Amino acid sequence: MYDEITRKLDSVTHWPPQGRLVARARHSAAHGYAVATIDAAGCGDRPRSAADEQARAALRRAMQAGEPVDEIFESFIAPLVEKAVPEWRTTLDALLSLPEIGGPVGYSGWTAVGIRLAVVEPRIAAAGFFAGGYVPRAQREEARQVTIPLLFLLQWDDEGNPRQRALDLFDAFGSKEKTLHANMGGHVGTPWFEVEDGIRFFGRHVS
Repeated sequence: MYDEITRKLDSVTHWPPQGRLVARARHSAAHGYAVATIDAAGCGDRPRSAADEQARAALRRAMQAGEPVDEIFESFIAPLVEKAVPEWRTTLDALLSLPEIGGPVGYSGWTAVGIRLAVVEPRIAAAGFFAGGYVPRAQREEARQVTIPLLFLLQWDDEGNPRQRALDLFDAFGSKEKTLHANMGGHVGTPWFEVEDGIRFFGRHVS
């Protein structure tokens, strides 16, 4: 299943679009890393609860009407983070118990989940965050407790992510080593060369 013992587990959750997710995973594996991802509750093939459906419907209505959506995101995303982090820790337990898998571990992907993981999971040695999703208020406060090396990717014209909020979050991280890469373009416009930069970043910190 893996070419060699891993030095990193690379979560690529929420890196759009899906074909790019697979391409990035294969590219990371070609550099000798084991790559794993799991869907959050209600995402991918996992069933959605009635509350999930109600929140999504409310979000669509608010966006179509041009109304504020932060409180809807808060009610929707915050519970996802609370559910996803224990699942990720269980996944790490299972993967790192395999003889061909070794640490340290790197995380790359959804910022809200990554912040909580970086705070509670000592096996995470470095992280790459994509600043393209809503980060609940609790995780914005937790950002000050994040001290591992960080690579933070920001799309300068992301339609759903206010630029200043992302910059404030970057400033809040407690890491002594943190790097911000900002590129022009919208949510799905992250340049492919950032994948190469990510490989070099993790090579410095989890190899």
